[in-house]
Amino acid sequence: MTNTLLQLKNISLSYGSYAVIKNIDLNLDEGEIGCLLGSSGCGKTTLLRSIAGFEIPNQGQIQIRNNMVNDKNRNIPPEQRNIGMVFQDFALFPHLNVRRNIAFGLMKLNKTSANQRVDELLNMIGLTDIGNKYPHQLSGGQQQRVALARALAPKPDLLLLDEPFSSLDVELREQLATEVGKIIKHEGITAILVTHDQQEAFAMADKVGLLHHGKMVQWDTPYNLYHKPCTQYAANFIGQGVMIPGEVIDNQIIKTELGNIHGKMPEGCQIGCLVDILIRPDDIIHDDNAEYQLEITDKVFRGAEFIYTLKISETSHILCITPSHHDHLINSQLGITLDMTHIVAFKRQ
Repeated sequence: MTNTLLQLKNISLSYGSYAVIKNIDLNLDEGEIGCLLGSSGCGKTTLLRSIAGFEIPNQGQIQIRNNMVNDKNRNIPPEQRNIGMVFQDFALFPHLNVRRNIAFGLMKLNKTSANQRVDELLNMIGLTDIGNKYPHQLSGGQQQRVALARALAPKPDLLLLDEPFSSLDVELREQLATEVGKIIKHEGITAILVTHDQQEAFAMADKVGLLHHGKMVQWDTPYNLYHKPCTQYAANFIGQGVMIPGEVIDNQIIKTELGNIHGKMPEGCQIGCLVDILIRPDDIIHDDNAEYQLEITDKVFRGAEFIYTLKISETSHILCITPSHHDHLINSQLGITLDMTHIVAFKRQ
C-alpha cells in the first residue's frame, strides 16, 4: 500500500488577470520522484514555488504528509514545511567549506551527530576527499552534488529541485541526473524536479507532469507519456515524432502513405474518419531490402548513429535512426519497415 506524500487539488495562481497555473491536480507517493516538464513560461517553476510556499495560490489545496500547508484559510511559511531546495545556481555559501555548507541545516543536532551525517552524505555523493575545499575550488558537477547533500542533510519530507542541471554541459546533465536520482532514492526522499529537458525527466522521474499554458496536460509515468500520450500536444512535445495523415478504413486499420497500419482507433472514430498518426524514429526500422524505399532529404551524424529525414510526400517526412556505419548519401534511397507496437493516432481537428 502506497502513502501519498504530496497532494495538490485544483491549484490556480494568477498575477492580476494573467493566469499562470490553472486547476492543477497531482498526487506523489512517498519515495517517488516527480518531474514538472514543459517549455519556458508554461508555469512549472511557479507551481514548484507554490509547493515550497514562496508563492500563494489564489485557490486550491496543498498537502504535504497529510498536513494542509495551503488552502483558503492558511498558508504555512516555507521554513515550516520541512522542504529541501536545490536551485539552478547551487546557492552554496562561498565563505563556508564543503563540510560546513552541508552541515548548515543540521543546527539542531549535536556536533558528533552532525559530523556523522556530513560524513555519510560526503560518502554517498562520492566526494569524501573535498570536505575542506570551498565552492569556488569545485567543478560544476561537484558543486551540484554538494548542494544536493546540503538539501538532503536534515532529511526533509519533500525535496524540490528547480532546473538543477541547467548550468552544466549537456553530457554532464544526463549523467548527473541519473546519479542524483539514485542518491535521492537511496535516501528514501520524495522529490519534485523542474526541467525543460526530457532526458533529465526520463533519467530521474517516476512520474512526469507535462505543463502547457499553465495547465497539466498529462501526469503519468515516463513510459506512458512517451508511448501513450493523451493529447496531440503531448505527442508532439515528447520525443522526435512527426504526424502523418491517415484514414480509418476498418475498425482496426488506418490507411497511410506508408501502407496500412493496424491498431486501436482514436475514440469516436468510425470508418472514413481522418486521423493524424504519430511516427517516431523508433517505429522505423532500416532495411535495405524493404519494399518501401524513401528519399533521404537530410541527415545528422551523432557519433554512434545517424538521424535520417525521409521524404514520404511533398508535405510529409519521417525520421529514422540507424547505427552510424550505415552511411547513406542525401538524395539516395533508404529502405524501411514499420514496427509500431503502440499506435498513437488522433482524430483530425
